[in-house]
Amino acid sequence: MTDEVRPDEPTTCGYVALVGAPNAGKSTLINQLVGGKVSIVSPKVQTTRTRVLGILVEGNSQMILVDTPGIFGAPKRRLERAMVKAAWTGAEEADVVVVVIDSHEGISNDTKLLLENMKADHKGRPVMLALNKIDLIHRPKLLSLAQQAYELFDFSGTYMISASNGDGVDDLRGELATMMPEGPWLYPEDQLADTPMRLLAAEFTREQLFLKLHEELPYSLTVETESWKEMKDGSARIDQVIFIERESQKAIVIGAGGRMIKMVGEAARAQMSAAFEKSIHLFLHVKVREGWSDERERYRDLGLDYDV
Repeated sequence: MTDEVRPDEPTTCGYVALVGAPNAGKSTLINQLVGGKVSIVSPKVQTTRTRVLGILVEGNSQMILVDTPGIFGAPKRRLERAMVKAAWTGAEEADVVVVVIDSHEGISNDTKLLLENMKADHKGRPVMLALNKIDLIHRPKLLSLAQQAYELFDFSGTYMISASNGDGVDDLRGELATMMPEGPWLYPEDQLADTPMRLLAAEFTREQLFLKLHEELPYSLTVETESWKEMKDGSARIDQVIFIERESQKAIVIGAGGRMIKMVGEAARAQMSAAFEKSIHLFLHVKVREGWSDERERYRDLGLDYDV
C-alpha cells in the first residue's frame, strides 16, 4: 500500500483481470503489483493453470487481481481447453482488463487472437495495454509495437513496464486504483491473496518442478497437498503427493540418489516458510496416476470447468 486509507473518503473496490498470451509475464506482474508471492512463475509457458486472486490496496481502493492462464490459439487437451475457458471467464467478470504483451516477442498469433476476441466482446469495460519486458527492447521498437497494438484494438491507455524489476508498475497500479467502482472492500486490508494455503503450497512445489525439470514432463504432473498439520512448536508439517502419468517418469522426478526431489523440496520449503511465516517440514511423495488430467475432481479443485 503506497497511500494511507482516508476515512473521510469513500472506498472503491473492483476486479482487474490480467490476460495475455502464454509467458507474457502476467504472474510476475501480479506478484509485483501485490508485493508478495501469490502466483507461480517459470520460464515455461502455461505455468498458471487456474485463476489466482491477488489483493492489492492503494489508498482507499482495493483491487482484486485475477491472474489468468495464458490464452493460446488451438487448445486440444481437456486441461488446455479448461485453462482457456478460465482465462476468458476472468476477463468477462472483471471491471478492468489489462492485456499484457511480451514486448521482446512482439505481437504473436496468440495475442492477435486475444485482441480479436476482446474487440468482439469487451462489453465497454476499460482495457489497458501493458507492454512488458521493456528492459529487453530498444525504445524505438517499443513505440512501433504500441502502434501495432492500437491498430488491432482501441485501448483505454498504455503502460510500458518491466514486471521483473518493477519499472512502470507503480504508475500502472495508481491508474488502476482510480478506475475501481465505489463500494466496500471485500477482503481485510492485510490479505494478499484468496488462494487457500493448501493449494498455494502445492503451487510452490509445482513451480519448482517446472523450474528444475526438462522438456514436457512438468505438463504431465500435478501436485496435491495431502495433509497439513500444525505442530506444537508453531511449525507445520506438510505432506504432498506429486502425481505423474507413467512409471517411467518417477525416476526423473526423484533423480539419481534422490537428488532432484531433494532440491525441489528444499526450494519449495523455503518459499513456503517465507510465505506462511513459519517453519515448514515438507515431505514429498511421488505416485503414478494415469489420466490424472482427465479426472473431474481434479478440475473442481483447480476451479476449472471440466465440461469444455
